[in-house]
Amino acid sequence: MELFVYNKAGEDTGKRIELNDSIFGIEPNDHAIYLDVKQHMANKRQGTHKTKEKSEVSGSTRKIKRQKGTGGARAGSAKSPIFVGGGRTFGPKPRDYSFKLNKKVKHLARKSALTYKAKNNEIIILEDFNLEQPKTKEFLALKNNLKIHDKKLLFILAEPNNNIYLSSRNLQDSKVVTISELNTYDILSSSTLLFAERSIDVLEKTFGI
Repeated sequence: MELFVYNKAGEDTGKRIELNDSIFGIEPNDHAIYLDVKQHMANKRQGTHKTKEKSEVSGSTRKIKRQKGTGGARAGSAKSPIFVGGGRTFGPKPRDYSFKLNKKVKHLARKSALTYKAKNNEIIILEDFNLEQPKTKEFLALKNNLKIHDKKLLFILAEPNNNIYLSSRNLQDSKVVTISELNTYDILSSSTLLFAERSIDVLEKTFGI
């Protein structure tokens, strides 16, 4: 698949980039995508939820009524889970939700997500450029020039660029990442992928192509 390369003014530079079919043209694997997104979301969970059990609730441990003769069930403590203000039975405890996923599965998931974007013509290649200083106004002008001002954008760089990152930080519908930070969730949750020209080479090296 061949794409035009645009400059930051939104003009065709005359250059073309051929997207590698082994990354952007594979047979998508939806289950691999599901597993990778599931792991991404699980790893973001803090897992700090906690409720108090019977032994942790503050209160008297006095037996609240005699054992027999009341006509009701036995009750040994007001902290019992069956009473209001008592502990909770089998409540949540702090835990780690993260799990292992093989590297090959993660690569397959990302290739599958990139293939979907390529099929839907949601990929744009941008000529490498730099901003002299962080300016959100300039980043917005870039989106307007490329006619993607109303799109949820994922801008993918070959290497970290602080000025570009800071220029986009205040925009809720834009996110800047490097190839090493690229993940399946971000790819699928964005409506347009904007690749810096040099990032395509880095992407191919990452997948060993």
